[in-house]
Amino acid sequence: MYISTYEELAAFCGRARGFAAVAIDTEFLRERTYHAKLCLVQVATPEECAVIDPLAIEDLAPLADLMVDVDTLKVFHACSQDMEVLNHALGVCPTPIFDTQVAAGFLGERAQCSYHNLVHSFCDVSLPKTESLTDWSRRPLTPQQVEYAIDDVRYLIDAYRVIESKLHSLGRTAWVHDEIRPLADPAHYRSDPRSAFKRVKRVNSCTRRQLAVARELAAWREQRAETRDIPRKWIMSDEVLLALCKRAPKTVEDFRAVRGTEQLSVRDVEVALDAIGRGRRCPVENLPSIGRTHRTPAPELESVIDLMYALIRLVSDRSGVATSLIISRDGLLDYIDHPQRSPLREGWRFELVGTLIDDLLRGDIGLTVKDGALEIL
Repeated sequence: MYISTYEELAAFCGRARGFAAVAIDTEFLRERTYHAKLCLVQVATPEECAVIDPLAIEDLAPLADLMVDVDTLKVFHACSQDMEVLNHALGVCPTPIFDTQVAAGFLGERAQCSYHNLVHSFCDVSLPKTESLTDWSRRPLTPQQVEYAIDDVRYLIDAYRVIESKLHSLGRTAWVHDEIRPLADPAHYRSDPRSAFKRVKRVNSCTRRQLAVARELAAWREQRAETRDIPRKWIMSDEVLLALCKRAPKTVEDFRAVRGTEQLSVRDVEVALDAIGRGRRCPVENLPSIGRTHRTPAPELESVIDLMYALIRLVSDRSGVATSLIISRDGLLDYIDHPQRSPLREGWRFELVGTLIDDLLRGDIGLTVKDGALEIL
């Protein structure tokens, strides 16, 4: 079903709200705008599939009502981008939700299991992948494009039912809901312009003073791009921003000497120079720092981390819970430094592995190799 009028949308959403769960997916573009442009919303109930055209329907209130209907679970696969786009386009954050990618990681699948692999594993269906580079904003859509879009939700309810049953039999339903809960928080999708500098490529090569300039300049770029609704790189690329942070120009001439600033207006250059100046004048006690993406443990701890990670891998293999869902190597280093703050001290992670890690570090258990495989002593 292709829905392009308010009346059709209201009727379909009314029917969808009669079900305990519906599957949701979106198609969007973000190449030419700051906020992703919502181009399609696919919704599947146990009885029908619909492709909703938000470019043709001015009032999407019935869809927004469905998204926040507490009696209808919204099932996504890898929901973060869909949630972000729907939150911006509809003004509401879907709830309650279920993410099959997260859930599959508790059932022996890789933590980043693709939708195609999910459908193959849990529905024994192989899907084609032929429209991945489609411009979903162009109209009219071809029948092949509509069919491809529908495939992204057609089997999701069936997969969800299989996954839910397996989780229930293993007693892991609450584990998955705990892991998914933060994804339904609208705050998860709000961006802070003052934190945008942390996402600038190679920003970790900057000194703390240069980071202060980066914080101010990246915040200005973020606000300017959002105001004009264009990609931030159209205002200024990361490479140019980084060069300006390291040079910290004080005059228009010095600023313009950086290649890639030619497209900026006189006013933009003035405001950017003000931002750079604020970074240069930032008090020492307020200089930002940025954590490294990978921490190197002290030499005496490397073997301890290796042993802890081997135990995590062993628990992962036995339980079917993806290793990366449990904890990273950096997380294990954090555990050694501050065990009480670690995720391993709470919820399903503690139930699964928390006491084992404590026993290992106390020397109460050990690891050995038996028949070519790790075993707990």
